[in-house]
Amino acid sequence: MASERLSSILSQLSPSKTGLSAITQKNPDDVVITLAIRTPLTKAGRGGFKDTPLDFLLLQLLRAVKQKSGLDPQLVEDICLGNVNDGNAAYSVRAAALGAGFPNTTAASSVNRFCSSGLKAVQDIADQIACGSIDIGLAIGAEVMSAGGTPPKPMHPEVLKTPDAADCMQPMGQTSENVGKDFDISREAQDRYAAESFQRAEAAQKAGWFADEIAPIKTQVTNPKTGEVVDVTVTKDEGPRWGTTYESLQKVRPAFPQFGDRSTGGNSSQVTDGAAAILLMKRSRAQELGQPIVAKFCGATVTGLAPRIMGIGPSLAIPKLLRKFSLNKEDVDIFEINEAFASMAVYCLNVLGLDHAKMNPRGGAIALGHPLGATGARQIVTGISEARRTGKRVLLTSMCIGTGQGMAGLLVVE
Repeated sequence: MASERLSSILSQLSPSKTGLSAITQKNPDDVVITLAIRTPLTKAGRGGFKDTPLDFLLLQLLRAVKQKSGLDPQLVEDICLGNVNDGNAAYSVRAAALGAGFPNTTAASSVNRFCSSGLKAVQDIADQIACGSIDIGLAIGAEVMSAGGTPPKPMHPEVLKTPDAADCMQPMGQTSENVGKDFDISREAQDRYAAESFQRAEAAQKAGWFADEIAPIKTQVTNPKTGEVVDVTVTKDEGPRWGTTYESLQKVRPAFPQFGDRSTGGNSSQVTDGAAAILLMKRSRAQELGQPIVAKFCGATVTGLAPRIMGIGPSLAIPKLLRKFSLNKEDVDIFEINEAFASMAVYCLNVLGLDHAKMNPRGGAIALGHPLGATGARQIVTGISEARRTGKRVLLTSMCIGTGQGMAGLLVVE
């Protein structure tokens, strides 16, 4: 502790470091992650969590956080939940925390920036820690898509006079077809990308690489035919379809024929239930408490773009984030980019000039699923696990956001 404090003081007296040397330097005031876990990801409407309400999924995840971290829950000052579809999310996270044994002094809130909500929750907690508002906080992303959601209300005619404002109401499938047509992302390119995502997820699942990410969840499932309620323990992701090939994906019909013929149920993200949790504190506090440090959270940024092509958001957010940290793409070891649709994933891969081997090495949302509010946190959990397995360090996570936005976050894995 004393040597790190001295090192921090000396570093302030020496010429400032930039780029890779700056983010990989260890300082007592670094905001670090000491636990990153998630639930299995299950098929909405017919999978292991189809009858599990959000509050109970949060309860079980919070219990797993307590058990796996060994941290006194009295020390957790705030919990922030990223969630999109549940209007009662703020009630659910507060009640679930109390039910899981966190004291009533642990505050809770919810945040919604659509598909980046999980990352937004991490940023919210990290920023509070960095500025001294709290010492320890927990970020969660969670979505039970089985429960459905409330369709957006029609906008006021005065708002809709602005074309970009009107485009905010476009269905996500339409925006995917816009990207495919505007940037000539062919059906073949999308299916080839999707096949690779499925094959990577299959290889990772068979090798057991997801095991250290996943906290098994005990819940109940109702048989739709008999009404029988069965106790189950959900232990693995349901999205990967073993044996998926480009040829098999070519047989899938377009999912949004009213808008185009390139996006299908095989090359788009799956509708999914799931949650992920990230425990954060300063490095000095983690060392004081004997908590294992798995990564440093460096920061995140967000940007906006035309809503009708919202999928290309990462292609703008990633360069913006790299500029802020004086990095280039070669400095990044792993890119976890949300595969909302293969159209946007192929676009971002090509336009950013990324090494495909570095992007979603365990597969992405096409194969694993995309529980909207959870994805921003889930990608961090998966990225940290993969980086630690392979000895990599710099992790960048990014996603497109409905209504035309993109978000990206940077971490250094230890």
